[in-house]
Amino acid sequence: MGSCGRRQFFVTGLLADNHPPAEAKARLAERFRVWSSRAFDLAGCPVRGVLDALGDKWTTLIVITLSQRPHRFSEIQRAVPDISKRMLAQTLRDLERDGLIARRVFPTKPPSVEYRLTDLGESLLDPLVGLIAWAERNQGPIAEARTAFDAAVAD
Repeated sequence: MGSCGRRQFFVTGLLADNHPPAEAKARLAERFRVWSSRAFDLAGCPVRGVLDALGDKWTTLIVITLSQRPHRFSEIQRAVPDISKRMLAQTLRDLERDGLIARRVFPTKPPSVEYRLTDLGESLLDPLVGLIAWAERNQGPIAEARTAFDAAVAD
């Protein structure tokens, strides 16, 4: 069996025991039908644009940190382990550009900056809680599937 076949086997096996609820399937089918009826526009795809912005390693941790209260740069850096100053600054700029956080500069010497979630950023919290719950429930099965896949591909 080629590697593509093995990959399909493991993906199918993983999904077989974890069907989404019927309501979610119906909603996804309707969205897909609407998207399929139009010419595909990569630049205008809302899902891709949002996932590109939110799907990195640091964004979720920063949003979770800011969900509690506004934080200064150094507080965020302490709360998010292993993030470099450069990566934190870039991620904060990206979140501000997308309207998810607001940056407030205090006229102190030296100037201090505080970051907080905007209303748009707060609207992300509910879906994020669902994603985190799903990840916590499925971390073990995903690790098992990866181990099984890696063993099969190594053969």
